[in-house]
Amino acid sequence: MDENAKPRASVRKRAAEIKPFRCKNLIAVLENPADVKNIGTVIRNVNALGVEKVYVVDTRRALPDDWQVLREQRSVSKTSVSAVKWTFVKRFDSTDDCFDYLEQNKFVSIVTSPHVKGKESIFLHEGDYTVHHKLAVWFGSESMGISERAVERSSMCVSIPMFGMVESLNLGTSSGIVLYEVAKQRRDYQSRYKWRGRKGERETPLPTVIVPES
Repeated sequence: MDENAKPRASVRKRAAEIKPFRCKNLIAVLENPADVKNIGTVIRNVNALGVEKVYVVDTRRALPDDWQVLREQRSVSKTSVSAVKWTFVKRFDSTDDCFDYLEQNKFVSIVTSPHVKGKESIFLHEGDYTVHHKLAVWFGSESMGISERAVERSSMCVSIPMFGMVESLNLGTSSGIVLYEVAKQRRDYQSRYKWRGRKGERETPLPTVIVPES
């Protein structure tokens, strides 16, 4: 028996199991992440939570155009725990390039930030993230946060309620918290409705979690 047959079969089985739970048309966007290791951490969150894709705005052009090259870097592979192998990632040279691409493909964008003025702003738990069929959730850099340009072009700003003396979280933690809530809502929506606009309600909702084998 081929020694690789069982691992490949296991991978195919897992891929089939998780396919119905993936959040369709949900993208996480990283704007100018300062540390490659943090990209790997976010990719790990994205893959684990069932988010469909990752876009990276890289104005410094520090990342290779060929994502396969970056996948082979130990810093990304290690921090993502190999999730980078199973996650679609696309890079952009500028914030506007990314917004243009998203809007051409009918995506609505929301940004995340603890403090934004002059923009509709809500706390994470107050939002309904199933309103838009296609949704992109933006996260700013570790040092500068989300850019003013991204705020201008987004539909609203989402913040995580803070109750301590420190009013910020690192990129890996904040992306995990936000994407968990967004993905949970969208997965529940996909479970109940076949189509957008709350149409085609299923007689029996699809499961929203994978039950481990006993």
